[in-house]
Amino acid sequence: MINVHLDYRGQALDFDSARRMALNQAKSHALEQPVIVSWHQRSRHAFSPSFEGADEATWWEKYGAGNGGEMEVTVGDDFGFVMADAGGYETLEDIPLRTLRDDKGEQYLCFSPMLDDTGKPRPDACVPLDDWLAKQN
Repeated sequence: MINVHLDYRGQALDFDSARRMALNQAKSHALEQPVIVSWHQRSRHAFSPSFEGADEATWWEKYGAGNGGEMEVTVGDDFGFVMADAGGYETLEDIPLRTLRDDKGEQYLCFSPMLDDTGKPRPDACVPLDDWLAKQN
């Protein structure tokens, strides 16, 4: 994985500003269409993806490296982003998909035109989202 550090010493950055800086840096380092796979903000002890029991200091980075991350961009001493390149992949165009939760909290990926007005997942329109991401080491 390529590691890039942006030395930032100005006023404290918010997440959106740091994210924009990281994406621009990734573009300048040859990622055609950079996308954020995972991130960490040390000052807020926030990271994504997260789950109960995840190690804040390492999980976001392990997840990013294991899920297509090609570049890690740190912005100042507060933010870290793992990026992948989405360039060159086929797109799904404008397929109307959305995620929904059932009454038990399970998530589903649903084809919107087949949903009714209840806002609940239906077996003919939705598939369960796997929980395999949270089980990775």
